[in-house]
Amino acid sequence: MKTSHPPFRAPAIRNSFLALIGMLAITACRKDRPDEPEVVVPNIGVGGVFIPNEGNFQAGNATVSYYDIATGIATEDLYAPANGTSLGDVCQSMRLFNGKAYVVVNNSGKVVVVDPATFVTTATITGFASPRFLLPVGNHKAYVTDLYANTIAVVDLASNSITGHIPCPGWTEELALVDGKAFVTNKSHNYVYVINTATDVLEDSIAVSRGSNSICLDTHGKLWVACSGGSGTQPALYRIDPQSNTIEADFPFPTTSDSPWRLSMNSDNDTLYYLNGDVFRMPITSTTLPAGAFVPAAGRNFYGLGVEPQTGVLYVSDASDYVQRGTVYRYRSDGSVANTFLAGTIPGGFVFN
Repeated sequence: MKTSHPPFRAPAIRNSFLALIGMLAITACRKDRPDEPEVVVPNIGVGGVFIPNEGNFQAGNATVSYYDIATGIATEDLYAPANGTSLGDVCQSMRLFNGKAYVVVNNSGKVVVVDPATFVTTATITGFASPRFLLPVGNHKAYVTDLYANTIAVVDLASNSITGHIPCPGWTEELALVDGKAFVTNKSHNYVYVINTATDVLEDSIAVSRGSNSICLDTHGKLWVACSGGSGTQPALYRIDPQSNTIEADFPFPTTSDSPWRLSMNSDNDTLYYLNGDVFRMPITSTTLPAGAFVPAAGRNFYGLGVEPQTGVLYVSDASDYVQRGTVYRYRSDGSVANTFLAGTIPGGFVFN
């Protein structure tokens, strides 16, 4: 006959000892784990520059960097720490207006509205096909160009919504506002289009070379446009009279391999800068294109360009291999390097605060 025995129970002192050993082991493991890095919030104020970084297509790694001119401190990404999520796919451009920052996120089809002092999202405007650039044309109205839509979106900045569309064929790009008219560049056609901002109607077109991509206004109220050429047209710069919608001067490039873009103006609006492999500088009074580069690329992949309004310091980004973080170079007016710093992946522009 089998004798049944009660289940074995460890003495209480042994249980306590085992629990103590377990707690010590867990504590030891926790001590070996590095502390989470402290998130440092940058001092975003007047006297800095925002840098929209495109990131890689379909990777969702678009960012906006910030460089504090006074301290020389660069912050790689403002958006994710402020909002707890990534900005989206391909940060194309950014515009400051009426105390808000409008960040155009191309492949995500949206414009994200943030507080520029904190970079916390306050609204998101959706419904775009592939937005490129935003131009305010009134206190509560903006136009947004598009890669695929064949229209320009009319946006109500009060409700943060699309309220209409202006038919405009092809890939529309940068815009400029002069006396109630929006001048729109177009990379897939050989025209600069003119829109009446009171009626939201496309009223005129100005024949230029194919591939107009960037536009700026000089100190005499004249518009300058850069065209990359193509389809039998030469790469060229144009000076346009915005009052009569006519071309006053044109500057064709010598070969079809030239491709001027990122046209920018200095702080006095009397000198042009543009990329064509290297960086070129051209006074608006010049009758010919520059004979040589202002800053040679020297093997670098120059991609973004901007001029600091207060000092005229030139900013040029090197996108490198389009994978690693880009480098930003700051150049003095004599072409010497003031300093360099790292931004995000594919830094494409500069927005001065």
